[in-house]
Amino acid sequence: MLLAAEDCQLVLVDYQTKLMPVIHEADFVLANAHKLAQAARLLKVPVWGTEQNPNKLGPNDATLKSYCQETLSKMHFGACADGLVDLLRAPAKPQGNARSLPKHLQKAHQATERSAIILGGCEAHVCLLQTALGLLEHEFDVWVVTDACSSRTAQNRDAAFDR
Repeated sequence: MLLAAEDCQLVLVDYQTKLMPVIHEADFVLANAHKLAQAARLLKVPVWGTEQNPNKLGPNDATLKSYCQETLSKMHFGACADGLVDLLRAPAKPQGNARSLPKHLQKAHQATERSAIILGGCEAHVCLLQTALGLLEHEFDVWVVTDACSSRTAQNRDAAFDR
């Protein structure tokens, strides 16, 4: 199955400055995340970021962060618990002259949704995995780019991929 750019969004999970130095194959993973973000920009795919407890782990890599429409600060391992789903869902808009009616009388149409979520990030066995599982619960199609993901150890990374 091929993905269509107009159906996709990219979520970059926790490529944080204080975390990346201890990540297995960090340079390789970060380089691939940059390529993903560049491709997303060229294809007009929305890019979102997450940062786990940024006061302790620092901000995301500055270049990656510059590609993001918004970066969600979070305290839960899974970003859905901190509002990621709200960012990913297109807001419903009223049709026609309905905008002049009070909000409770406006009939909203379903906005076109980009339901295929492409994920990359760290740590694969914690925040990336919990975010992927949360997105699946919210009925998104989730695609993990494994060469843009890692953990502190190869074993932890592989455990996430096995799951």
